[in-house]
This record gives sequence, C-alpha cells and structure tokens, in this order.
Amino acid sequence: MKTSLRLRLSTTHLLVLIIGMVLAGSLAWIAVERVYLSTQEENLLAQARLTAAALEGTVIFPLQEESYTQTTNVSPGIHSRLLDEGGAVIIGVPLSEGDIAIQMPAGEDPGYVPAEELISRPEIQSALAGQADTAHRKIDALEGQRVLYAAAPVFDQSGEVINLVYLATPLPRRGIPSELAIQLLGAVIAAFLLAGIIGLFLARGIAQPLESLERSASAISEGDFSKQVDPNAGIREIDNLNQSFNQMSANLRFSEQAKNAFIADVTHELRTPLTVIKGTVETLEDGAMDDLEGRGRLLNSLGKESNRMIRLVNDLLTLTRADASALKLNLQPLDLGEAVRERCLALTPLAARKNILLQYSELPRLSQNSLMILADADRVAQVLDNILDNAIRHSPNGSPVSIELDQETEMICCIVRDQGPGIPAEHLPLIFERFYRVDSARDRSTGGTGLGLAIARSLVLAQGGEIQAESPDGKGTQIIIHFPRFRNPS
Repeated sequence: MKTSLRLRLSTTHLLVLIIGMVLAGSLAWIAVERVYLSTQEENLLAQARLTAAALEGTVIFPLQEESYTQTTNVSPGIHSRLLDEGGAVIIGVPLSEGDIAIQMPAGEDPGYVPAEELISRPEIQSALAGQADTAHRKIDALEGQRVLYAAAPVFDQSGEVINLVYLATPLPRRGIPSELAIQLLGAVIAAFLLAGIIGLFLARGIAQPLESLERSASAISEGDFSKQVDPNAGIREIDNLNQSFNQMSANLRFSEQAKNAFIADVTHELRTPLTVIKGTVETLEDGAMDDLEGRGRLLNSLGKESNRMIRLVNDLLTLTRADASALKLNLQPLDLGEAVRERCLALTPLAARKNILLQYSELPRLSQNSLMILADADRVAQVLDNILDNAIRHSPNGSPVSIELDQETEMICCIVRDQGPGIPAEHLPLIFERFYRVDSARDRSTGGTGLGLAIARSLVLAQGGEIQAESPDGKGTQIIIHFPRFRNPS
C-alpha cells in the first residue's frame, strides 16, 4: 500500500523522535540519578563530619548496652548537627569483638549487626584509618532497598580515632525521588509534544510544495502546459526543483506552440503547390491538353510546383533527421576556400540575374592548407548554397555579396555579407527558426520557404560548428559560420 509523502515524513519524524527521546530520557535519568546520589553522598558525609567534630573529646557510654536514637541521645550538639532522618549511631573504637552486636542506624534496619560484619565494610575501614567515607548497598531485609552510608572518625586531642559516627539514609527505589522523577518525565513529555508539533509543521512545509508539484505535473501530463509552481518554497533544493519544473513547463509550452505553428506552416506551404497542381490537372482534363500552345505553359507550371513541393519535403526530411541526430555525415578533411569558390561559381548565374557580384576573399596572412576543416563536403555545399541564395534574394540589384574566410585557434570562420535592408534586432534571434520570415505578411514574392537558414543551422551544428547572424545598424546582414579546423595527426 502506497502512503503519502506527508504521512511518511510525519511517521519517520515521530519514530526518530521517540527513539531520540527514549535515549535522551535514559541518559538524562542516569545523569540526574548520578547527580542526586553525589549530592546525597556529599550531604550525608558533611553531616557525619559535623557530628564527629561536635563529639571530639566527649565520653561516649557503651552503645551496645543502650541503643542510640535522636530521642534518647542527650549528648550536647548532636541534635543541632544531625539533620538526616535516617538516624545515627556513635560507635566506640576499638570495635567490640566476639558475639557482640552493634546497633545500626534506623535508615538500614532498627536492629543489631555483629561487629565482625560491620568492621568489614569499606566505609568503616576508611573511618578507622582517619578518613571519612561513604558507600551505598542493597539491604535484603528491606526487599532490596538501597541505603546510603557515611562514616566519619571522631578524634581525641592527640589525633587518635576514639569513636565513629555512622549515618544511613534510604535511597529512592527508582534512583531519584518521585517528585524529581515526575518533573523529569513531564519535561520529556513536553519536549516530545513540542518537537512533534514542530516536526509536523516541518513535514507539512516539505510535503506541501511537493504535493503542488505533483498536481502540476499531472496537469501537464494531461496536456495543460500552462501550469506553474511557486519557486519560493523556502527550501533550496525544492526551489531549484520548482524552477526547473517551471522552465520545463515553459519549454513544453513553447514546443507545443512551435509544433502547432510548424504544422500550420507546413500545411500552408504544401497547400499552394497542391492547389496549383490540382488546378492545372483539372484544366488539362477540361480540354487544355488539345491546346498545344497553352498545354506547354500548364505543364511547365505543373513541373515547377511539383519540384517546389519535392524541395519542401526534402528540406523537412533533412530537418527531421537533424533533430533526431540521424543525419549521415561523411566527415573528411575539406578545403573550405575551395568549397566556397565552387559554390560562388555555381551560383554566379543566379546572381547575374540581379547584377550581383559574388566577392570571395581570403586574408593575406593565411597560409596554404590553413583553411582545412573536418566536415561533410555535400552538407557544407548545402549550407553555403542556402546562405548565398538567401543573400542574393535579399540584396538590391547591382550590390555585391562578399564571402570572407579567416583562421581562428580551433575554428575556420566564414562570413557572408550582403547590402540588403538588414534585419531588425528583435528578429535576429528568430531567423534560424523554421518557416520564420521577417516579413509578417508572409510575402513569397522572393520564392523562399523559410527553411533555408533553419537547415543551414541544423547542418552546421551537426558538424560541430556554430552559426549566427548580425545586422549592424540595420544595414545589411552578415551570417557568420564557424567550422572545426582539421588538424593533421602527424
């Protein structure tokens, strides 16, 4: 079963939070328990030392015959110093031996412990050596209750240990007092709730923009390319994703518009020759075939329109193959200067109709074989034909069209300049688009289909080159082509 991102984020956050809280709570409990035990040890030890200091030089009656409690003790200073409710025992030194038992503090058990057992306790040993000490242990008689002990020596005037003060206090069964445990548990619960609420808001903040992105993606999959998402979600990665999505949506919208425009343009371009062909055929069927003089003009028109449609289909096929990277290129070393001279010679009759001179020049600094490029000769000829044909058609009668070659580090540059009316700046980035014409009226008096420059760009890019157009000051146009240089491996 698939779950939503928000639910998964929330569940994961809560699970991590629970694990973290359990670990943090356990560590906090241990730390508080240690601090509490340390504090209790210091307090009980201080009480034992104060009590021992108050008893220095005091004669203690035999405690094994009469138990010591806070109510029966009449020694001065004891009650003002002893603050622990567990009770205290004053033990004479040396400790009794044999079967004599010694009264224990009420904190452990209101009974007696043999001297042999008492003297084995490490806190008693430390006190007998003159050093106050503490210890804690479980008492079986109290069902495993832990008890904290403090033993402090009582010195005479010569510094000898004459008595011991022995205090005891029970410790909480859970390590810390119930009140403190409740406070700690309450703090953990409050922290858990606060972190849980924050986590839910964080999960919502992450899931909400992704949910919006998912809805927009679904809309685009259904053909609505106008969908956009908020690029300012506040999370860098999601913002980048949203910006990429918006760019993709815009590109899809542009592609859809370009596809529709392309279909409309193709339909329009094919309609004209098909209409002429259809009309010519109908005229011939109506009896024009018997008119020898008129039949020749009709058949000539029929052939021109058929050739025009064939060229259009071939151009579209070339563009389609270029888009699919399916062009078959025969890349070989090619002298670009020689290729330009051949195309100028081939197009001279077309230029002569408008009294246009094709001027080809190479810079004097160029050495022999310095214009060698790695390209497909037929495709380079097609590129030059399209660009020169376009320049001739848009140049005024009697003006020159110049072709200049230059050598760069990694490229050979070919510049074709005409003296035509130029191209407005807003049209320059679009002239390489299919069926694009600067003339918004779509005037076809010049005979172009609007595919020549688009084909030239596709063929140049397919051979690893670059192409661009410039129209300085709106006077004349220059097409700049860069072909990769050929470098002899030897």
